[in-house]
Amino acid sequence: MELSKNFEHQASEQKWYSYWNERKYYNSTPDDREPYTVVIPPPNVTGVLHMGHCLNNTIQDVLVRRARMQGKNACWVPGTDHASIATEAKVVQMLREKGIQKASLSRDEFLKYAWEWKEKYGGIILQQLKKLGCSLDWERTSFTMDPDYYQSVINVFVDLYNKGYLYRGKRMINWDVKAKTALSDEEVIRKETQQKLYHLKYRIDHGQQTTDDGNTTVDSGQSTEDFITIATVRPETIMGDTAICVHPKDERYAHLHGKFAFVPLINRRIPIITDDYVTMDFGTGALKVTPAHDMNDYQLGQKHNLEVVDIFNEDGTLNEEAQILIGEDRFEARKKIIPMLEADGYLIKTEDYTSEVGYSERTDAVVEPRLSLQWWVDMKKISGPALDVVMNEDIKFYPAKFKNLYRHWMENIKDWCISRQLWWGHRIPAWYDAEGNYVVAVSHEEALKQYETKFGKSITQLSQDEDCLDTWFSSWLWPFEVFKGYSNPGNADVQYYYPTNTLVTAPEIIFFWVARMIMAGMEYQKEIPFKEVYFTGIVRDKQGRKMSKSLGNSPDLLELIDKYGADACRFGILISSPAGNDLLWDEGSNEQGRNFNNKLWNALKLVKMWEGRQTTTDNGPQTTVENNFAVEWFGNRLNEAKTEINQLFKEFRLSEALKTIYSLIWDDFCSWYLEWVKPGFEQPIDAEVYAKTVAYFEELMQLLHPFMPFITEEIYHALKERAAGDDIIIKQYATAGTANAEVLQLAAQLKEVISSLRDVRVKNQIKPKEAIKLSIETANDASYKRIASILQKQVNAESIDFVSAAVAGTISTVVQKDKFYIATEQAIDTSSQKEQLLKDLDYLKGFLVSVEKKLGNERFVQNAKPEVVDVERKKKADAEAKIKAIEESLASL
Repeated sequence: MELSKNFEHQASEQKWYSYWNERKYYNSTPDDREPYTVVIPPPNVTGVLHMGHCLNNTIQDVLVRRARMQGKNACWVPGTDHASIATEAKVVQMLREKGIQKASLSRDEFLKYAWEWKEKYGGIILQQLKKLGCSLDWERTSFTMDPDYYQSVINVFVDLYNKGYLYRGKRMINWDVKAKTALSDEEVIRKETQQKLYHLKYRIDHGQQTTDDGNTTVDSGQSTEDFITIATVRPETIMGDTAICVHPKDERYAHLHGKFAFVPLINRRIPIITDDYVTMDFGTGALKVTPAHDMNDYQLGQKHNLEVVDIFNEDGTLNEEAQILIGEDRFEARKKIIPMLEADGYLIKTEDYTSEVGYSERTDAVVEPRLSLQWWVDMKKISGPALDVVMNEDIKFYPAKFKNLYRHWMENIKDWCISRQLWWGHRIPAWYDAEGNYVVAVSHEEALKQYETKFGKSITQLSQDEDCLDTWFSSWLWPFEVFKGYSNPGNADVQYYYPTNTLVTAPEIIFFWVARMIMAGMEYQKEIPFKEVYFTGIVRDKQGRKMSKSLGNSPDLLELIDKYGADACRFGILISSPAGNDLLWDEGSNEQGRNFNNKLWNALKLVKMWEGRQTTTDNGPQTTVENNFAVEWFGNRLNEAKTEINQLFKEFRLSEALKTIYSLIWDDFCSWYLEWVKPGFEQPIDAEVYAKTVAYFEELMQLLHPFMPFITEEIYHALKERAAGDDIIIKQYATAGTANAEVLQLAAQLKEVISSLRDVRVKNQIKPKEAIKLSIETANDASYKRIASILQKQVNAESIDFVSAAVAGTISTVVQKDKFYIATEQAIDTSSQKEQLLKDLDYLKGFLVSVEKKLGNERFVQNAKPEVVDVERKKKADAEAKIKAIEESLASL
């Protein structure tokens, strides 16, 4: 086949992805092979491909493609998450553009629009994954609101409720005033925000105080202080204050213990309480307590039995409990209350202040802590087994450092708020009568039966809870329900594919998804959901900033794929992504990937040039003799690299594995091996050498294929004609053989000698086309005779002689313990040669001193590993040998 000048990535990607898909190479059904199962972390149906997806899904594809080539039955399950908040926001926006308000629609009418939106836009991200080359089993695509999946979520809710693991209660939650729903902690983004700190006076009530026994008495003393000062960033919440708290040991306020103060503007009388929760050296040391609008204040309120005054409506406006500024938005109220406080003399001063503020991940609204009646999972009742299986390493974390983070969270686990005030999602199966009495059941019919049993009376109509479930409550069933392990227990698929093998995810959802999947797996399958968890890092720009649309530093991944190719983008993201650590990405890494593509393509063109120049004469051409060592060496180098790569994959060090393959191809194969076996101008190449070269090229493409699938399949088919079904995507890896250390060492020596002699030629201005005569003084003639023909060609030597003494009138150099003498037709400048040798001698003597100093350190010799000490001793011996050789060379000049 005729090769194009350059690798045409767009044509190749389209051709091969369709080809693999048509032949169902991605598809999996249970058989007698070992399964390798990965379930995709389901992206939101609202999502489009970004750099985080690129990293996460490239890693999964690398693992899946490699498993497929190892002969395993690889199954990678795709799917999407219904993403309640994000999707509902998109639908509301779509309706607004049509002039329709959500409030004007019934639930069923709204859901009809939502499903229309999902069908039109919800599969975009899955289609984009194809552009990245992801080999997902598309016939297994799941959605968290598929009918069977939906029913499983409802049944799990009912089951947990019946077990006493679920309850309904009024507690503090994160509230999104824009979406008008509760949020999980994961959906709250903490941002450093510039604010104002307002110092406010609260007037003291000197007339009465509370004694230790709770009785109120008249204060007989007269204090000179009429006010206590608090500092707050939220003056609009003072109308919800129900106490002021000071540290019991703070002497500044000891005389106020048990007294009362009045809230500015509304004159609510509130107690001054003590608690060591208060930090004495922060602010004024006096804390206003607003139990309805602060998580920590709520805890204080519970502890001290304080009144709870909720002053906000669900949209963040002030309600009648606020008494003033009713109907104003909370931030407008903040602007208006400051001049009111100032006018009445309550504002002492204002300071600039920086602190973290929670924002809704979906709407970017400032999150409001709110006391709300919600549904909760009692996590302590279900979390125990999920902690055990990680701590005893039934499930292994990579990197292992996340194990301790997981343990800390699980040992301090909090109850999970699972209700959301939305319509798009799994509707909570709780059913209410007119008085608010309720039952939990999978259907209305079942609810009526349960109601009669529970309350002793029959009823014809119950109303279902309006709320839907937190998205995580459906996705925690993902590893088994994609195989219908709950809806169809014990089916062939779940028995074969579950537990899955590797979960690839981000550390920030270790609690919100990973931990909960483990809990669900242990609860409903009595087995772990996966054997390994690989945590990726966060993709950051070269300035270290997390990539985001708001910062404008998140590139369009599809544009990058069009520009550089999917292979180059996969290479670019993986070459710099150590497991569990954030990676700094810039477009230069894609350019490196594209350059690698060009290197591979040029290597292909070079090898194909030799295809028609093969010869198989009886005696074999000279090239056969010349290239025997090169062929032998690269076979051993390949075995050495394969062993190393296998180990790196076991340790999930994928970036290092790619770097190893990159160096193996770029340096060892292209820069050395192909140069060593390359025939002379218009000279033939031995057919055996050519066949071996093609075979090596194929093996290299196999090693690289999981990382860069398109160019490797393209090159594999371009190297020679293939039978039907002989495709690299399913070609099985050859077992790594044992590498011959002696051959590898001799090749390393050959590379060093070639590099040194080329350097000597350059320094002495010997033109590349000018042949030299080379003499070698060595104690190991036999080794050099094995590599002499390659060395002769690589340094353009017309002859190589072995000598036992220095050769007069030559340029000399030392490599390891051996001396090399170069004779040319041009005059030799012995003065510059002597100058270089003296420089080398000076360097080596300094190096020897540093090594001897290290070996003279008893603590180092006693504490270092024996192999480390041996390396230092070898360095010492080599330096001494080189010094001796240089001194002898200098003496002969």
